Amino acid sequence: MGKKSKKAKTNSNTIAVNKKARHDYFIEQTLEAGLSLEGWEVKSLRDKKVQIKESYVILKNNEIFLFGAHVSPLKSASTHVNADPTRTRKLLLHRLEINRIKDKVNQKGATVVPLKLYWSKGKVKLEIGVAKGKKSHDKRQDIKSRDWQRDKQRALKNVNR
Repeated sequence: MGKKSKKAKTNSNTIAVNKKARHDYFIEQTLEAGLSLEGWEVKSLRDKKVQIKESYVILKNNEIFLFGAHVSPLKSASTHVNADPTRTRKLLLHRLEINRIKDKVNQKGATVVPLKLYWSKGKVKLEIGVAKGKKSHDKRQDIKSRDWQRDKQRALKNVNR
C-alpha cells in the first residue's frame, strides 16, 4: 500500500481573488483574458504568491496591460534572472474584445478592474470586469441588503426546525 502524502492537495483552481473590486464597483461585464508571464512568475503563481488587490488594467496602443499586480519571486528561482515583482504584464485578448472594452471605457465613469486569477486547462487566466464606481451610499445599500438576506435566511432556518 502506498503512503498518503502529508500535504492535502486542494483542487481549487483559484489563485487570487480581488474582493475589494466587487465592493467598490458595479461590475457590468466580465471577460476571461490570458496572461503573458515569465517562467519564475508561473512558479510563484503555483505557490499562490500573488496579490491583485491594488492592481488595475490599462489600455495603451490598442493593447491591454495588467498594472500593479505583485508576484513575489520564489527564493528558489534562478539567480541569473532579474525578477521584477510589479512589472506590467500583457493581457491576451482578441482584437474584437479589446475594441469592445475600449468603447465601454470611453463612456463616462467606466473602468476595467481585475477580479480573479485562476488556472484553466494548465494556463493562467485573469477574469476582468468592465465596471463603474460605487458611491458610498451605494455601498451602504449593498451592506443593508446583504444583512437583510442573512437575517431572512436565519429566520427561515429557525421556522423550519
